[in-house]
Order: sequence, then C-alpha cells, then structure tokens
Amino acid sequence: MKNPYIKTSFGMYLNYFMLGMINIIIASNMGNLSANYDQPVERISLLVSAIGIGKLVALFFAGRLSDKLGRKPIIITGSFLYLLFLIGIPLLSSYPVAFALAITAGIANSLLDSGTYPALIESFPKQSSSATVLVKAMVSIGATLLPVILAFLASHDLSWGWSFYLLAVLFLISGMYLIFMPFPAVNTNDKNEKTSEAQDNRFKEKPKFWGEGLAIILIGFTSTALFVVWQTWLPELGTGFMDLSENVAVQLLSYFSIGALVSVLLLAVVLDKFMKPITIMIIYPAVAFVSMLMLFFVHSYPVVIIFTFILGLSTSGIFQLAISVMTDFFVENKGTTTSYVNIAGSVAFILVPIITSSLVGGIGISMTLVFDMVIAVLSILLAVFVLYRGKKVLN
Repeated sequence: MKNPYIKTSFGMYLNYFMLGMINIIIASNMGNLSANYDQPVERISLLVSAIGIGKLVALFFAGRLSDKLGRKPIIITGSFLYLLFLIGIPLLSSYPVAFALAITAGIANSLLDSGTYPALIESFPKQSSSATVLVKAMVSIGATLLPVILAFLASHDLSWGWSFYLLAVLFLISGMYLIFMPFPAVNTNDKNEKTSEAQDNRFKEKPKFWGEGLAIILIGFTSTALFVVWQTWLPELGTGFMDLSENVAVQLLSYFSIGALVSVLLLAVVLDKFMKPITIMIIYPAVAFVSMLMLFFVHSYPVVIIFTFILGLSTSGIFQLAISVMTDFFVENKGTTTSYVNIAGSVAFILVPIITSSLVGGIGISMTLVFDMVIAVLSILLAVFVLYRGKKVLN
C-alpha cells in the first residue's frame, strides 16, 4: 500500500530547501543590509547570532508543544512565522526591528525542527534515518541555489529584496499546502496502548536518559561543531595555513559543499538497508580525523581539494543521524527528545565560533584544525558508547 504521507513529506522537504537559502541569505546580502539599515557590517552580522538566540530559546518549549499539539500545527506555524522575517527585513529600515525579526526567524526554525523530524520519523518508520538525512540534502541544495538567484537579480538590475520576497511566497504556499495534508498521529501511551506494548518489546532494559541519552545529545554538539568549524574557517585556513591565494581558498567552500551534498545522497541510499546509523556515526568522524591530519601535514593543492571534499562528505548528516538514533532509544515524546539534540546543536553553533576565534587570536589559524580533531575523537568515543549501550538495551 502506498504511504499516505509521501505528499506531506514534499511540503516538509520544501521548507528545508528554503531554509538552506535562509541560512546564508544574511551573509550573502551583508552590503545591501548594511546600506538598508545604515549600520556597519559587524552589526549586520549580529543578525545571524539573533537567529541562533531565537532558535535556542524556542527549543526549550517547541518540542513539548510538538508532542502535545501535534506535528502539523507546529510546522505550519513555523512556516507562517517565517513570513514576518522574510517580508520585514527588506521592507523596513529599523535595525532593532530587524534584530527582533531575526529572533522570530530563529523561533520559526525551532518550530520546524521540532515538528518535522518527528513527523518524518513517524511517517517513514522503516526508513526513518534516510528520511531525516534527506532534510540535510534539501538544505544543501537550497544553499547552493541562492547564489545563483542573487546573481540573476543583480544581472537584471532587480532589487536584492526579491530574494527575500520569493522565499516568503514559497513559505506561504508551503504552509497553505500542508494545511490540507495528512500527518501521522503522535505516538503516546495515552493514544495507543498497543504501540506502547510493541515499543516495550524492543528493549531488553529501559534506556537511560543520563547515559546513552546524554551521549547522543553531546553528539548533537560535536556533529555541529565538526561542520561549523569548516564553514567558518576554511577560507582562512586556505590562505593562512595552506598558502593558497584568496580566490582559490574561497573555492574550497564549493568542494566542501559538494562533499556534503554527496554525503546525504549517499546516506539516503545505504542507511537502513546496508548500514545502521550508529555505524556511520563512528565511521564519519574517523574519516574526518584522518582527513584533517592529512591537511595538517600536506599542503599540496590537489591533496587539499581531495580532503576538503572528503571532509564535507564525512561531517555532513551526522546530526540528523543523532536525532534518528535518539528516537530509537526514546520512542515516546519524540518532539521533546529531539529538541534536546537540537539545543546541543544550537549551543555549538553559538559557542564554536567564539572558542575558535580565541584560539586563532591567541595561537594561530592551525588551532582550528587541532580543535576539530579533538572534537572528532570525542564524537567517535561518544558514538562507540552509544553502540555499546544499544547492544545491551535493544532487542
């Protein structure tokens, strides 16, 4: 029988395609926003932090709302909430209002995360890992497409604001579309005793939140940190440590992004059929560690390109797998438990640039590599512990 939620998933994936553009839309319009708000670029960059703040704050309640109210109203609310940000940012000229709108965008992001990941897992229980990893694929595709849109607007003398308005229209369409789509029921003990009994039969013993649960939450931090370090410092590493020209160093981001996209497409094929998520969560950081070790000692341009691509491949998708594994251990209240992993990822998104900036200022750019290698080792150890606990807990 055909899965009734395939059409629903289209709307959810469309949201993340657009979210991939939103993730870089401020960085891609720094000059335009600076002129629009009559603020220096440094203050415009704080809008990115405001999004992170809104996301972090909302995660403390978004998961619980998702479990209590259901996935559908949470996702639709997030879609419509993005309209305030996307219409208000190019239309208004008050910086404090823009900061508030950026916080609103962060809240919308949290609502989408807390509703979408559990909804996909509940819609495709046998392919839950692949379904969640495809979220990352849509984000990567959106991030790749936005520069093309901006180039088109510039070449046709169209306002940069249309990049925001286009996304607003798409979010409006997505929200309206999802209103008429079916969503799976939230699995709780009160709603379905048979489901509860089936879930109980999956376990040899009850999973420990302060054991494997905490380890998976920490993987949410380490997996985000692995990715953020490279998104933040790759061009600087190219010029300051690998002796590349500025133009060539910036191009490394493209190789990294291509690797990330290849990763999520690869995972969508092999997961649940050939490999378990926890196996990937051990292999990927190990491959990333070896790649960083090579980049630390070998600065030949072909080697740099190859291992930058491999780094993009081996640091992408781990976060989504952590969410999937979390729901395997803690089958009830998926919105709440996945929000904990999202909180850890948000904390990494805020703290890692601050930590690495201090290391670079105090010691040198090479410390970003050392820092990320330590994070990779920590990620491996956490995943090995989760694998060990999985064998003891799961039937």
